Amino acid sequence: MHSIKIENLRKSYQTKEKDVEVLHGIDFEFQQGKMTAVMGPSGSGKSTLLQCVAGLDKPTSGAVFHKDIDITKLKEKELNIVRREKIGFIFQVYNLLPMLTVYENVILPLQLAKRRFKKKDILEILRKVGLYDYKGRYPSQLSGGQQQRVAIARTLATKPDVLFADEPTGALDTSTSKQILSLLRSTVDEYQQTVIMVTHDPVAACVADQVVFLVDGKIINVLEKPSVEQIGAVINGWESC
Repeated sequence: MHSIKIENLRKSYQTKEKDVEVLHGIDFEFQQGKMTAVMGPSGSGKSTLLQCVAGLDKPTSGAVFHKDIDITKLKEKELNIVRREKIGFIFQVYNLLPMLTVYENVILPLQLAKRRFKKKDILEILRKVGLYDYKGRYPSQLSGGQQQRVAIARTLATKPDVLFADEPTGALDTSTSKQILSLLRSTVDEYQQTVIMVTHDPVAACVADQVVFLVDGKIINVLEKPSVEQIGAVINGWESC
């Protein structure tokens, strides 16, 4: 069963000289309860694809179905509700508020949305991401990896249908990156969370159930549970073109 289905997705940007098409009629289904990595060279359209699929940017044409709802047809108010209640985001920048504790940062989106929650559930999420003992600390008292864990806990607390991650380990060292990827993997395996992750790192990508390769705004290949070597072979192929 698909979590997100995109049909003939196109995205163009207007410059002074001409329209530049970034996404060229993409068709794809992201499966529910699976982790998908999106890879491609710089300028291939990875982040644009992520933003269009997540409802952060409006495609020029085509459809983006979240289950049976085409979000491209929604008005802005309706789209805001979908983003707030159905979608979670993790970025390189953690976007934590420095004056709030770990616990307070995690519950902030729930408070802003006026959603009810139980403290024990939030504490359990913090325990799951290894931050239970840090719940009273402030972001400045945490390492980069710990701050990213807070960002993940904050997202998980909203119970999103889909979790989008844009280079979530890009600013982290190798050891911490492995911990974050393991955490994302566990949310898929234990809770059937759907994760869509943009990454340039073959080691990060091989944690996913499938890897989608995007070049010049088109999907050129899809690999199921690939090894680092298989991913590297595809990368070498586009780099030699």
